[in-house]
Amino acid sequence: MKERDIHSAIRILRHEVTKWDTPIVTLMAETYESPFRVLISCILSLRTQDSTTAKASHRLFAVADTPQAMLKLTAKRIEKLIYPVGFYKTKAKNIMKICRTLIDRYGGEVPHEIDELLKFNGVGRKTANLVVTLGYKKPGICVDTHVHRISNRWGYIKTKTPEKTEFTLRDKLPKRYWIEYNDLLVSFGQHLCRPISPVCSECPVREYCSQIGVTARR
Repeated sequence: MKERDIHSAIRILRHEVTKWDTPIVTLMAETYESPFRVLISCILSLRTQDSTTAKASHRLFAVADTPQAMLKLTAKRIEKLIYPVGFYKTKAKNIMKICRTLIDRYGGEVPHEIDELLKFNGVGRKTANLVVTLGYKKPGICVDTHVHRISNRWGYIKTKTPEKTEFTLRDKLPKRYWIEYNDLLVSFGQHLCRPISPVCSECPVREYCSQIGVTARR
């Protein structure tokens, strides 16, 4: 992908994603406008399918949707509410630790700076960026497996790790695309540009894609 092609690709994907399901964390952000719900939903979503995350998030938030309310629950109760998300026992403990820290150090408010968010148990750069972009509408680039894979498959960047992808995109991707970039590529990656045997025959941006690393396609 040539550098100028990113504008066309994003314009096309903006239209295409309306046909697909919205990622659950984005849906939470749009529905409730709560950085706390975005943060907790992000934690639940790690290594978990969106459909499972959605159900677990709704069950949990129906019982507790603030740090104060969450700490009135036991870890066992949280485990039952979020099961069967991946690593649900570890996530339940992390949620309790996060809520305690939010109350003790941040007045119960979720911080809006990436460096502060990275201090929390179970929060990596992907989650921190999602909270900043979706929870606070501040510029950031969330890189998950889809963003990392597709950005490299396009040939737009050449990186080995998601963290390197984030910082490379910060240097190269026009800032006006930062917040939406993750949503666009996650939906695209889930439906067409899959890890194995992507559906290139139906790809709306195939003319811009270098198909780096693609050995089998449909």
